Amino acid sequence: MYCCFSSRFPVLTLLGSCPVRSVFLESDQDTSVPEGWTQAGRVAASDRVQLTFALKQQNVDRLRELLDRVSDSGSPQYGKFLSLEEVSWLVRPSELTHKVVSGWLQSHGVGACRTIQTRDFLQCDMTVRVAETLLPGSEFHRYVRGSRSLVRSPALYGVHPELAQHLDFVGGVHRFPSEAEAVSRAWADGKQREAGFHLGVTPPVLRQRYNLTAKDVGSAQNNSQAVAQFLEQFYHPADLAEFMMLFGGGFQHHSTVDRVVGTQGGGKAGLEASLDIEYIMSTGANISTWVFTNPGRHESQEPFLQWLLLLSNLTAVPWVHTISYGDDEDSLDPSYMERINVEFMKAGVRGITLLFASGDSGAGCKQVSKGSNVFRPSFPASSPYVTTVGGTSFKNPFKVTYEVTDYISGGGFSNVFKMPDYQVKAVNSYLQGMKALPPKTYYNTSGRAYPDLAALSDNYWVVTNRVPIPWVSGTSASTPVFGGILSLINDQRFLKGQPALGFLNPRLYQLQGSALFDVTEGCHLGCLDEQVQGKGFCAAPAWDPVTGWGTPNYPALLAALLDK
Repeated sequence: MYCCFSSRFPVLTLLGSCPVRSVFLESDQDTSVPEGWTQAGRVAASDRVQLTFALKQQNVDRLRELLDRVSDSGSPQYGKFLSLEEVSWLVRPSELTHKVVSGWLQSHGVGACRTIQTRDFLQCDMTVRVAETLLPGSEFHRYVRGSRSLVRSPALYGVHPELAQHLDFVGGVHRFPSEAEAVSRAWADGKQREAGFHLGVTPPVLRQRYNLTAKDVGSAQNNSQAVAQFLEQFYHPADLAEFMMLFGGGFQHHSTVDRVVGTQGGGKAGLEASLDIEYIMSTGANISTWVFTNPGRHESQEPFLQWLLLLSNLTAVPWVHTISYGDDEDSLDPSYMERINVEFMKAGVRGITLLFASGDSGAGCKQVSKGSNVFRPSFPASSPYVTTVGGTSFKNPFKVTYEVTDYISGGGFSNVFKMPDYQVKAVNSYLQGMKALPPKTYYNTSGRAYPDLAALSDNYWVVTNRVPIPWVSGTSASTPVFGGILSLINDQRFLKGQPALGFLNPRLYQLQGSALFDVTEGCHLGCLDEQVQGKGFCAAPAWDPVTGWGTPNYPALLAALLDK
């Protein structure tokens, strides 16, 4: 039952110890343990955890309106981005919210808290005993996977009803790290395959296909790009240098990263990390590049959340970020995803372009009952406030030919977010024009549809641990490639005194595919059942939920996006 309390003194009443009913902040959060993680027992009550409290923000509707205006090339406010300080003044929580949450924490002896520029997150260190008292229902356990360990609660947590109106969620309780990892098809069953003749995708091949010349490199002083990584893997500077020596001879480029935000670990380089940095820097050549590396310095940290906090705490960040990260949409609580969307909007109104990989599971699949399946969208790929990149393959793997779909390319329709206005016409045209669509019971025809764009995602060459590795595939390859191309366009915009591209989608859909190579052949994976027989959606003229509007034709895209 509820304790009696006075609404005039909410902070003081929280200091009491009488029992109250808790309110779940994330009632739909999936608390199951992902495959590969093993529970290693309860964490000692005296052990310390770090929790991240997402405080309720103000003026979110106003933020959304501003993002629409600064991203619409037909608006007088197009490109008039906000500074971090201006974003902070717009969304920072009310003084009452700060007073209530801070008083609650202090009443439990929690004083070691840090905030960020926008004051909408608090990161606090405390013992497990205090954490479980603050969050009734939580029960912290340690989980291990190889050499890595995490602290998470397998049970839903609640908060005092008085706190629920001031918090969106608490980070560091649920959610295991998830990332779309690149894979190499050079190994099968643990054995290295013989490298038969195959063209392979390298920087010269990408430049040929997407019509980049040797002169198409960066030169603007104020331009920058970044990759963000969340697994405990890192790139090696020696690998990057060797990659550029092997494949970068035909164009001016940088062979070193300008800034690493986070801690570069030792040990072996990761294939994903090597892929990201090598291809954003060879496509977006000669442009200052950062690496955000966020393995999580504390066992209870959420690396993806840590990256978002960094974006809201650095006054100057790169203009283009490419991220290969995703979770099944149905594994996350809608309130958590809605708040993450606000963080994406905060980036967009500052002129930051966020590109996310669409995933490598096609349309995805989830069994809802015996003999009944649905497609399974991914988040953040399904967010209306990011640009999502799918994948393609060469029609003829031995030549630089036109592209067809890569069958793994993630795509589909959100079950949480409604279709944004900027894409309604294009998506409805696809749904009405396609003769063969999966049954409507498999997907939400009114949801945000993705991807928005695509690039080659199959058969890349990557240097990792000083060894050239062939046949690396995944949308985590296509995403940094498209990111590098957008960085080149930003470069030309800056040289002409124009602002950064910022949130690209409204303008992208206005172009209606006119500056891209349309991909019209192939389908991606779906559910392995009698109804769809392993097939998801198929490519079609104009936009489709496998390759979006298509792949970049750099000169045409540059001309279109320099127009204003």
